[in-house]
Amino acid sequence: MFEMAKNSIALFFKGKLFANPAMVFRQTLIGALIGAAIFVGMVMAGLSIIAAAVIAGFVAGAAQPYLFKNLRYV
Repeated sequence: MFEMAKNSIALFFKGKLFANPAMVFRQTLIGALIGAAIFVGMVMAGLSIIAAAVIAGFVAGAAQPYLFKNLRYV
């Protein structure tokens, strides 16, 4: 299991893990923007920073499987 993780990390940093790295970057950016927008909106609505961070992180993390469902590996 450790060797598989090590191999995946090595391929990722060589740029050979995903078939379309631009799509991975785009989907990751979309997820980060979703989390940031939720965080800023909740802080502006008066929620504490810690609570807003927890909720925004949960929502952004929950969105990742949906965003990454069409990624292809090499």
